[in-house]
Amino acid sequence: MMRTFKRIMLFLAALLIILLVVAAFISGDCKYEKTISINAPVDKVWQNTNSLKAMDQWSPWNDLDPNMKKDWTGTTGQPGEKVCWDSKNENAGKGCQELKKVDEAGKRVDTELKFLTPYESEANAYVTVVPEGNGSKATWGFTSQIPYPFTLMKLFMNMEDAIGKDYQKGLLRLKTLSEKPQ
Repeated sequence: MMRTFKRIMLFLAALLIILLVVAAFISGDCKYEKTISINAPVDKVWQNTNSLKAMDQWSPWNDLDPNMKKDWTGTTGQPGEKVCWDSKNENAGKGCQELKKVDEAGKRVDTELKFLTPYESEANAYVTVVPEGNGSKATWGFTSQIPYPFTLMKLFMNMEDAIGKDYQKGLLRLKTLSEKPQ
């Protein structure tokens, strides 16, 4: 009986060591982005992406809790613009997003996200708008770092399954909003 217990413990210890070694060779870099073609001029699409207030109009995460509390600070469309949200819905959680950079010429917005609940994490998000034929192409994405040894999750994680539908829903809303006649 004791011999079997020792073998099980040795097997589990060996397995843990193998997993920790494998995790050491997996990059913590995480990146995801999605793009959509929009039948509207770049400047019109840019107006719907150049501030946190503008992006809030098409955010798919507002659907998680229409009653979530939001606190806005800073100047709309300027670095330092910030929104913090707090929701009783576990999926929406609590956190803040801050506008870090607005590149009017390059039509790119960079933000920093800090999630406090349901778990703490950070990410950098961006939206770009570029000409495409007679319309525009908008790209929405994020980058993040997964700390060791949680890099193992990358072996089992599919970003498209995890957030692809949300990104697609948001981009379709941006498209509808931007293509709407004035």
